[in-house]
Amino acid sequence: MSDYKIFANHAHLFPKNTKPNGDIDCLKALLNECEIEGCVCFSPFWHQMDMYAHTTGQNPCEWTANALKNEPELVGFGTINFDATDLKEQVKRIKDLGLKGIKIHPAAQEVNIAGKELFEVYEEAQEQNLFLSFHTGLHWHRIADYQMLLFDEVAYNFPKLRFSMEHMGGYSFFREALLVMNNNSRNEIQNTFAGWTSIAMETDALGNERQGAWSLTDDDLCTLIHQTGHERSIFGLDFPYKGIPETKAAIERIKNLPITEEAKKGILGDNLRRILSV
Repeated sequence: MSDYKIFANHAHLFPKNTKPNGDIDCLKALLNECEIEGCVCFSPFWHQMDMYAHTTGQNPCEWTANALKNEPELVGFGTINFDATDLKEQVKRIKDLGLKGIKIHPAAQEVNIAGKELFEVYEEAQEQNLFLSFHTGLHWHRIADYQMLLFDEVAYNFPKLRFSMEHMGGYSFFREALLVMNNNSRNEIQNTFAGWTSIAMETDALGNERQGAWSLTDDDLCTLIHQTGHERSIFGLDFPYKGIPETKAAIERIKNLPITEEAKKGILGDNLRRILSV
C-alpha cells in the first residue's frame, strides 16, 4: 500500500466501444494497479461524441455526470460546445450536474484563449466557482490561438478564476508558463496551477535521454516548486493516452525528486483535493 494518498487530474473518459481502453472499467483498473485513490475525469468533447453512431447527439456533460453518479472516487469535469451560442447556460448546466470544472483544449476545439467566447465562459465559470483545466503546448493548431502568455490575460481579467495549465507548455513553452504563474503569485487567491501531465523524458535512437515536445526535466520541476511553492502543482494521468507503465513511472519520478515530502504529497493529491474541496 502506498504511503501517498494519490488523487490525480486529467483522465479523458469515453463511453464503451468508442476510444480503445478509454472507458470507466479500464480507468478503474489503472487506478487500482497504480494505487491511486481517485481522479478527475474529463468529459469527451462534443465532436468526439459525434464520431460514433451510438453516442451521436448525446450531451457529453450529461453522459459524464450519469456515468460517475455511483463512483465517489471519480470527479467529473464538463466541456463546452463552442459552436453553440448558449455558452453561459452551458457553464451553469455543468455546475447543476454536479461537475467540478471544465476541460478546455484550445487547439483541438480551435478557439482562442483570449477570444470573446472564451471570456464569456470564464466569467460564468468564475461566478460558479468551477475549476478549468487547459491543454497547453504544441498541438498542431495555429499557435496564435493558444500561446502561453495569453493565459496571463485570463488570470488578470478573472482573478478569482482558478485554472491549471496542463503539461506546463511542454519543452517549448515551459518558461512562459512559469512566467504566468510567477506573475500571478501575489494574487489574493491562488488562481494559476501547474499540471504535471505527460511530461516524461524520452529516449533517442542511441539510447540517450532527450526532451520530447512535452518533456520537462527534473531540474525544470524542482525549479517550478522553488519559484511557485508546493501548493500550486497537480499530478495528471492523461488516461487513456498514457497507460499503467507510464503512470507508475510518473509517480515514482515525483517520489524521487529532491523536494520536500510535503511537496510530493501536495503534487500527488493534497493540492487537487484542496482545490476541488473533495
